[in-house]
Amino acid sequence: MQSSSAQILDGKALAARVRQELRDQIDAGLAAGRARPGLATVIVGEDPASQVYVRNKRRACEEVGMANFHTELPAEAGQAALLDEVARLNADGAVHGILVQLPLPRGFDYDENAVLEAIDPAKDADGFHPLNQGALMQARRAPVPCTPKGCMRLLAETGVETSGKKAVVVGRSNIVGKPVALLLLQQNCTVTICHSRTADLEAEVRAADIVVAAVGVAELVRGSWIKPGAVVLDVGINRNEAGKLVGDVEFAAAAERAGWITPVPGGVGPMTIAMLLANTLEAAWPDA
Repeated sequence: MQSSSAQILDGKALAARVRQELRDQIDAGLAAGRARPGLATVIVGEDPASQVYVRNKRRACEEVGMANFHTELPAEAGQAALLDEVARLNADGAVHGILVQLPLPRGFDYDENAVLEAIDPAKDADGFHPLNQGALMQARRAPVPCTPKGCMRLLAETGVETSGKKAVVVGRSNIVGKPVALLLLQQNCTVTICHSRTADLEAEVRAADIVVAAVGVAELVRGSWIKPGAVVLDVGINRNEAGKLVGDVEFAAAAERAGWITPVPGGVGPMTIAMLLANTLEAAWPDA
């Protein structure tokens, strides 16, 4: 690995390239008589951040030529109504991927785990269903959570040989930390998962050839900890005391030591929606 200042892994540019690849695949498939892939988006309540996320996902569907089926339910709709909508989408042959935007509204009777489990595993565009997470554990083919999948695509862009490399994942969530650790393991990395009880985080990070920071604490990972030439994938999105968007890694100092690094914003984030579309296309045309 190189030891000069880091090359920037531009997730925005890569996501645009992935969307173009998907557009080309969809155009070719439709021309060959395949059914148009369809993603269903479901949002409950009026959380502003969730509204923005869903709007971006719907716009991305349109960009690649994928059908979008959108449902908006009021916050007070309740668990039964939401499960009824999921069941309807499960039964709809035009829908190949289902995404229920999380978090669900607080103060009502929603059970997020029950909602995720109600989605047909074959239509689980987010890769959150327990069966699909179990399949990932066993390295079987199944939808992979979108952010970890995006991380691996970014890692592939570096051209770094992963086999035998030491990877440190900071964070142990079911959404990013655990699945990205499993994906790195599949790439023959030696993987350490760190968390709030890790005794010496600095020492773990200093030894890492690949660092994935996904804990949601602004600049927790100090730049001075980064091994020269390491690949740094920063999943965190936080606001610092000045109100600026920053990641979980101290970017400027880390960029002086890393070989490759993702910025925040514009790094891992844009890849998440691109991978959501990729999961939906794979569900629609598994043999493509």
